[in-house]
Amino acid sequence: MPAFRVCNMGYCSAGRTHIGTVRQRNEDAVLDRAEVGLWAVADGAGGHERGDYASARIVEALAEIDDALTGGRLAEEVKARLSRVNNELRAKAAAIGPDATIASTAVVLLIQTGQVHIFWAGDSRLYLARAGRLHQLTRDHSYVQDLVDRGEITREEAIGHPLSNIVTNLVGGSDELILEERRERLETGDVLLLCSDGLTSAVRDAEITRVLRAHGAPAAADRLIECALDHGALDNVSVVVVEYSQQLGRI
Repeated sequence: MPAFRVCNMGYCSAGRTHIGTVRQRNEDAVLDRAEVGLWAVADGAGGHERGDYASARIVEALAEIDDALTGGRLAEEVKARLSRVNNELRAKAAAIGPDATIASTAVVLLIQTGQVHIFWAGDSRLYLARAGRLHQLTRDHSYVQDLVDRGEITREEAIGHPLSNIVTNLVGGSDELILEERRERLETGDVLLLCSDGLTSAVRDAEITRVLRAHGAPAAADRLIECALDHGALDNVSVVVVEYSQQLGRI
């Protein structure tokens, strides 16, 4: 699904999502609102009821934000809308039955005046590519990441771990949504990547780095999806690539 824009805010962005090679439906969703500096990837909780509905509701809620909002008001509106979606998903699941879950990961990127504001719940990630190096700016909310943090396994052992599908925080996963947040300053030439775990479970960081270095946003997004498919892509795969340059203008 092409979503390429070049705008006078200094962003080039592209979003793609693919069902992968095994799944019967795509439970991922992506948002590209370069005109307001807002992007997101949501990954519906696999194995639960209506994961595709959950991810779609997150993206729809963020897509409806008034483009006149700026600054702190925009950031607060992002959090408020995610909280409302959390309540909606909890209510919908409760109506199905006591054991039902309708939930999704979410990673949201907001860029304003050269500063990034990241919000996330779950194991969808945001990376920063700068000066040829890839930095993970989010921390996975997952059982395996907790094992790494406690020193019980290494980062290398976490790759392909049999319990890597256990996510400990989701939009719709509990009555109160807990969003983690992070802020960073941008530099001209930075590239940001939002992705579902369908990418990171199939493609290693070194290959992701090479792709982001070699291609602009649309081609990089296409190539990352292709790399995941080449490696088998056992899950849905979604990416949003955002290039930042203060010198970019409207084309």
